[in-house]
Amino acid sequence: MIDAYRLDKLSMNILFCNYEYPPLGGGGGVVNAWLAEALAEAHEVTVLTSSAYGLSEDEIVNGVRVLRVPVYFRNKLQAANMASLAAYVVNGIRRGRTLLREQRFDVINTHFVIPTGPVGWYLARLAGIPNVLSVHGGDLYDPSKFMSPHRHFFLREPAKRLLRAASMVVGQSTNTIENVRQYYDDSVPCELVPLGIPRLSVKAQDRSAFGLSEDDFVLITIGRLVSRKGIDQLVDVIGAMHNSAVKLLVIGGGPKQEEWEALVHHRRLGSRIRFLGQVSDEQKYAMLACADLYVSTSQHEGFGLVFLEGMAAGLPVVCYNHGGQTDFIRNGENGYLVELGDKQTFQLRLNALENDRALLAKLSAASRETVEQYFIDRCAQRYQALFQAAIETHSRTAHLSGTG
Repeated sequence: MIDAYRLDKLSMNILFCNYEYPPLGGGGGVVNAWLAEALAEAHEVTVLTSSAYGLSEDEIVNGVRVLRVPVYFRNKLQAANMASLAAYVVNGIRRGRTLLREQRFDVINTHFVIPTGPVGWYLARLAGIPNVLSVHGGDLYDPSKFMSPHRHFFLREPAKRLLRAASMVVGQSTNTIENVRQYYDDSVPCELVPLGIPRLSVKAQDRSAFGLSEDDFVLITIGRLVSRKGIDQLVDVIGAMHNSAVKLLVIGGGPKQEEWEALVHHRRLGSRIRFLGQVSDEQKYAMLACADLYVSTSQHEGFGLVFLEGMAAGLPVVCYNHGGQTDFIRNGENGYLVELGDKQTFQLRLNALENDRALLAKLSAASRETVEQYFIDRCAQRYQALFQAAIETHSRTAHLSGTG
């Protein structure tokens, strides 16, 4: 893990602000938890997040103090609604004010410009400490959403102000940083810190336990079932592949699940496409170990943690070329990047890998090699260095201005 000697020298009291945190939400909350737990090995770490479903308001989870504030009308684990987002801003600020009277922090790390941005900005200003703002992609740019902030002045302008006001802005991918510059402010300095996943031990599995045969060509995709994931396009691709041995496992739940299950039923593909819903991490890794290939027709990914999970299991990735995954998926080396919306080429890539197991094995080995650069300990080391730099810069600025 992180170098203990360096951490002892740089010990900090860190406050994370994030409107979602496991078990609520998706990848943005999950990676925040992994990061917080890695840093908690040598730092004091607190997370200020949302509460729902009777979750504890104040508990220690894997060395991290997790404070949850009430939000309203959240009826899905995977997806928030406007009422719950607005409630988090109000109640997060209220609980944060109390927290700052109880405890001194060195730095705040705010995840997501919208909706978390105002909470981190206000609390950092109140405490007189730096605010490191981490943007995840979908909080600034989601082409599948009419209400994506990049489309609307009344959302774009507040987001722009929050980006400018941050002590430091961190983007998780080249694509995310490009979107900050294209849609918001090209003068905002951004640090690139790729996300990471825990080091996984993925063991071979007996496919028969999952109703699969050794002759099946098994594809897998993971994620919240929302419009942006484009599972309907993946159904079209599978439907055009007439080999009944091609099977697709869909892991995850969300508001589009019933609609897409109905589509699969209508297309008479129920024997080849299975929706498995939310599963435990253990089940997820077991299913990854049964698969041959990770696939995604998502319209955009800020980064693509699930791609890395697939690659850690030795799976090449076939996906569209729009999003943060273009930083680590190399066309023809560890997978294939297909032009956004080009379902015909997507199908051809799948056919080629199904029929050329030597090529599949070559890409599989490259996937395992690539993922070595993207584990959470590396991500935590880089965040630690950025936090320390932000603290030192803030201290110098305050001293020069006479406020320190």
